Amino acid sequence: MKIKFGKTKGPEWPSDDNGQPVPPAHLKRVFGGPLDLEMETGLLAAYGIPHVSEYPNNGAFGKIIMGHPPGGIEIYVPETMLEDAQNILNAEIDDEENDKATDDEE
Repeated sequence: MKIKFGKTKGPEWPSDDNGQPVPPAHLKRVFGGPLDLEMETGLLAAYGIPHVSEYPNNGAFGKIIMGHPPGGIEIYVPETMLEDAQNILNAEIDDEENDKATDDEE
């Protein structure tokens, strides 16, 4: 598989000790529309984790015809940041702080 390291939104892709781009690691496949992808990649960018997306199995064509790729969108991150990216996307939301703010307003 060949990943293109073109211009992307968000943080810059890191380099290894030899000045070469760190190899990409598969993070996850996102199904749904563009908003679903933006939610995932926006969260990664907010925490400084660069990413690239790929539309497998003619997904770019499906995106044009249907508005979203039927096979999903693959997200890749630098292999050195894979664990951090997984932790960010799998984190549970702590509603306790939100509940305190609501209680204080009442």
